[in-house]
Amino acid sequence: MVEATLGNSRFFRRSGPFPLAVVASTARGVVEQVELLLEGVAPLQTAGPNEVSFLDNRRYVSALEHTLAGAVIVHPDLPPPSPGIHRSAFVADGARIDPSAEIGPLCVIEAGAEIGPGCRIGPCAAIGSGVIVGRDCRIGAHVSLSHALLGARVYVYPGARIGQEGFGFAYTKDGFLSVPQLGRVILEDDVEVGANTTIDRGSSQDTMIGAGSRLDNLVQIGHNVVLGRCCVIVSQVGISGSTVLGDFVRVGGQAGLAGHLRIGERAEIGAQAGVISDLGPGAKVLGSPAQPIKDFFRQIATLAKMAKKQA
Repeated sequence: MVEATLGNSRFFRRSGPFPLAVVASTARGVVEQVELLLEGVAPLQTAGPNEVSFLDNRRYVSALEHTLAGAVIVHPDLPPPSPGIHRSAFVADGARIDPSAEIGPLCVIEAGAEIGPGCRIGPCAAIGSGVIVGRDCRIGAHVSLSHALLGARVYVYPGARIGQEGFGFAYTKDGFLSVPQLGRVILEDDVEVGANTTIDRGSSQDTMIGAGSRLDNLVQIGHNVVLGRCCVIVSQVGISGSTVLGDFVRVGGQAGLAGHLRIGERAEIGAQAGVISDLGPGAKVLGSPAQPIKDFFRQIATLAKMAKKQA
């Protein structure tokens, strides 16, 4: 019979069993004092009472409810919040905080803000006036939210800036004249915003991030940008104002998109691409200026042949 557990003894040296406290200490975790011996590691779906499993993706939280694992290692953001407002937090009169929400140390919650059930607001976060944070959201340390409406289960990682004024100005004979930024930022359900990412509020309309979209760290989203559902935007991408992305668009790291473009659904934009014109549905582009992948590699191959002949 084939042994199904991880770290099969045929190939890996095994030791133990170990007490739960030892496993928790090794994982630098926190655990209640429970007498339990753990003999192995296994996925949530197959783990038994004497095995430890782990959960690092909130999309699989449902599996946690049904696991038979004796213990599960989880990220601090995944356990339920500890309801209450830290004594060092400032909550303005007129702010509405659900009793099940957790407000961390040194947070600032301005008047008119609403924090939904099951939310966790990390240390030093600033939630501006009128901001609505839907149920079961996680707002990381030092995040600032203004002029924003968040749906359910939105995760905003540390240091992100959402809702600040966009880069809008007009030229005059005396210099630059700032244009009022009167829109909002809408983050629909299940959106994730990476650390130190910035999303400008709209100027004449709302900046919108569609349900299920994932933004990596250090992404810049300009004013009036609209992302469809389940878009993936990788680190250091910059999307200029008023550009619209369809559903399921993927943008590789360090790519740049000019303003007022239309990117069709399921388009794929390669890393470091420079997009300066509209793309149709399903387009796959690379290079700067961006061009179809086949054309890009054909040019690279041609240049390589020419260089080889001249060598």
